[in-house]
Amino acid sequence: MPELSRRHRLLVLAICCTSLLIVSLDNTVLNVALPTLQRDLGASVAGLQWTIDAYTLVLASLLMLAGSTADRIGRKRVFMAGLVVFTIGSALCSLAPNLDALVVFRMVQAVGGSMLNPVAMSIITNTFTEPRERARAIGVWGAVVGISMAAGPIIGGVLVESVGWRSIFWINLPVGLAALALTWRFVPESRAPKARRPDPVGQLLVIALLGSLTYAIIEAPTAPVGRTLVFGGVALAALLGLLRYEPRRDEPLIDLRFFRSAPFSGATVIAVSAFAALGGFLFLSTLYLQNVRGLDALHAGLWMLPMAFLCFVCAPVAGRLVGSRGPRLPLLVAGVTMTASGVLFAAFEAETANVTLVVGYVLFGIGFGFVNAPITNTAVSGMPRAQAGVAAAVASTSRQIGQTLGVAVIGAVLAAGVGASSYAESFVSAARPAWWIVTACGFAVLTLGALTTGPWARATAERTAARLESTEVRDAAGIGAP
Repeated sequence: MPELSRRHRLLVLAICCTSLLIVSLDNTVLNVALPTLQRDLGASVAGLQWTIDAYTLVLASLLMLAGSTADRIGRKRVFMAGLVVFTIGSALCSLAPNLDALVVFRMVQAVGGSMLNPVAMSIITNTFTEPRERARAIGVWGAVVGISMAAGPIIGGVLVESVGWRSIFWINLPVGLAALALTWRFVPESRAPKARRPDPVGQLLVIALLGSLTYAIIEAPTAPVGRTLVFGGVALAALLGLLRYEPRRDEPLIDLRFFRSAPFSGATVIAVSAFAALGGFLFLSTLYLQNVRGLDALHAGLWMLPMAFLCFVCAPVAGRLVGSRGPRLPLLVAGVTMTASGVLFAAFEAETANVTLVVGYVLFGIGFGFVNAPITNTAVSGMPRAQAGVAAAVASTSRQIGQTLGVAVIGAVLAAGVGASSYAESFVSAARPAWWIVTACGFAVLTLGALTTGPWARATAERTAARLESTEVRDAAGIGAP
């Protein structure tokens, strides 16, 4: 990639952030529309889970393929293709005649989305090469998640109440087209020095693992036990196949050597935990506010605004802290506040009183605002720039896996607890185990944030980076491994 002026670099950052905005906004807006979808399309709790998880599942399955493909054939080219597919998928979602069609069109959206976020992060990593400047750029990237959380409930509420749920997909059309034009004009092409070969077997194993596991969790409350066990067995077999097959390839889809770095492994599990907490938190909050308290979509969005606003405010602060002091402090703040929020709901039924409900939202917003920047920075900073796309894709995949599992597990727990009762009668008691799961996710962020950011962890990252660099040098020179 050619050296760019500071102004041009900032423009590239803005364009890349636009892709994150439409992908993140799409999810937060849809969460507010879930109760309306439930009424209009006659959806069950499992049906609502699939409108979210069909998207995140496909996204998680294809992110690493998109990252490695972009490194191979060109990041700008793949990024523009993603914008086209995502925009078309959004248009199709707005025309969906029933729930099944909506789920399928959400999967089309996800195919495009898989080409956006990891590729955009790879572009940012290769544009901002100075570590402190890159950390700040990633902080801005994280702030966009806060913007989507802040704007999503309000925009979604206004659109659902005034026009209808189909309109929530219309907002992606002008933004996607504008981002496409700006990318074509201003984003330079870049690719890895050495092209990575495709790994179709690894890709199929990833799809089998995530798809089977998600299906088994979502359908467990209502499906026959035998069917659930079969899909669980397929997921286990796919996982074992990945662990056996990938290390034998010269250029695997998932380079398991990355996980020898304690910070990278920690960031991966933290991403799964944090986004599982987010997915479950939004799912529970939306259903409670609208189906139990009886609020419309707009007022439900306003209640969640404190959480979204704090996420927006804290994300750039976390980015600056990562750039100046490293990831440890932001991760500890995130772990403490997310855990405290979960305990407030699980042990003290925070949703039943206005003051504790707002406090719970504020604490979670602070925690989630602080967690994003250290995840991303840790995932890409210790890796060779030639593998930035794959490393960023692993981080993005971890986020989507977390959100998929969070909605699947917490939705299944809620459905099992509610049973045949009405939401108003049983929601609070049925949701208590789900809130404890959110608490456990926050505690995992705290514990791993402390364990994987010390001197020992940094030493493992340095050794891993050195091994990866030496392998790249040998491959470039055509020398076999000793």
